[in-house]
Amino acid sequence: MKYNFDIVPDRRKTNSIKWDVAENEIPLWVADMDFDTAPEIKSAILERADLGALGYADINDEWRNAYIGWWKKRYDFEIKKEWLIFSTGVVPAVSSSVRKLTTPGENVLLLTPTYNIFFNSIVNNGRNPVQCQLKYDGENYEIDFKDLEDKLSDRQTSMMILCNPQNPVGKIWPKETLAKIGELCAKYNVVVFSDEIHCDITEPEKHYVPFASVNETCRNNCVMAVAPTKTFNIAGLSTSAVVVPNENLRHKVWRQLNTDECGEPNAFAVQSAVAAYTKSEPWLEELRDYVWENRRLAEDFIKKEIPELKAIKSDATYLMWVDVSASGMNGSDFSEKLRAKTGLFINDGTHYGKGGENFVRINLATSRAIVQDALARLKSFVKG
Repeated sequence: MKYNFDIVPDRRKTNSIKWDVAENEIPLWVADMDFDTAPEIKSAILERADLGALGYADINDEWRNAYIGWWKKRYDFEIKKEWLIFSTGVVPAVSSSVRKLTTPGENVLLLTPTYNIFFNSIVNNGRNPVQCQLKYDGENYEIDFKDLEDKLSDRQTSMMILCNPQNPVGKIWPKETLAKIGELCAKYNVVVFSDEIHCDITEPEKHYVPFASVNETCRNNCVMAVAPTKTFNIAGLSTSAVVVPNENLRHKVWRQLNTDECGEPNAFAVQSAVAAYTKSEPWLEELRDYVWENRRLAEDFIKKEIPELKAIKSDATYLMWVDVSASGMNGSDFSEKLRAKTGLFINDGTHYGKGGENFVRINLATSRAIVQDALARLKSFVKG
């Protein structure tokens, strides 16, 4: 391999949200990789910093073409320049869209378990989260389309936030499923906000389907959020985009992003995104192989050494969703006691809404040695 993912920077005492923990603790919670970003991205940042003057920045065609080229090459999806709007992050784009495209007291629908911060974006803006719990058969997750249609048909429901691929369960939604979601949302005048930030971290040889690429119905009724931040471990640079094909919808989203002052790039946001999408694909391919080997290692270890737990098979993300119900604890008790006894810090599944109560989420985007240490701690805790 050209890139060495076994070596990770020491991020303790560096103002890292993830690594601001006790010396004996391993933090595998927040979706933040431990790896060095691609060297081409580091070079672009250093080159920009060497200029010295770090004043206001703007979006240019190089930035637009980087996004367009990436989605065309990897997902065969043609994005037009005018569809792209800069945002400082996917979460700011979610919150802005909730504020602009819904009114206080209306419902925003979520497929749960899902990314916990969606609830903040809804509740903090005076809207009501409505949960459509995914069907779980002990192995896989599917959408309960009867329940989904019942909740979309409520006249108070005006937006659906889709996670594509689904975080935390790691599901890549098939094209047919996305088409059915699009059809139902259009039928009931519910706009779709599709968060696709985890789209590039999939099992090698697998690819996700962009929501806006499915058909004209989906394309004309969606806001699609994308970013290089999770893919290339540059979340701290606050750089992302929304893709909005519908002109009227796009104007509303653009207006609110600028009203919220989250539509302007910082000094490194453009260069880092361009370097990511135009120069860093080889790094990503090796990263996916490494992360998926971590996943295979963790799944095999849990199956053989900790049968009280069950790792859910996943198509995407570097996050492992683990069923802890057979341990006799729910996700909250399990994660709290695990950290107190072993120093392994993971996520409690209850934060992800209905269906997450008996689960925990573990971040596998770290060195193999840390994964092995974490698994040993996990086993010692369960075996008592």
